[in-house]
Amino acid sequence: MIITTTPTVEGRPITRYLGLVTGEVIIGANIFSDLFASVRDIVGGRAGSYERAMGDARAAAYRELQDEAKDLGADAVVGVDLDYEVLGKAGSMLMVSVTGTAVKLG
Repeated sequence: MIITTTPTVEGRPITRYLGLVTGEVIIGANIFSDLFASVRDIVGGRAGSYERAMGDARAAAYRELQDEAKDLGADAVVGVDLDYEVLGKAGSMLMVSVTGTAVKLG
């Protein structure tokens, strides 16, 4: 399935708009990875545990988006937007949200 941030797919006309599709994943921060990330930030390193968690959450959100589009019979999702939002008490959770428009292509 084609997933793109552009409003069209070059060379493939959109024949039908099937509706908005989304994928949303919320991950909680672990106190040990928080502590480790803080130490790594202080010494100038990268917070690998956060990077992996965010990458996993993003991939899961895209899978949900694609599954929802497939259920509608879509060939592609256009106009995709990816957002991150901090949630929960003291910002203890991260939400990854992906939205787009499911379409049929000619």
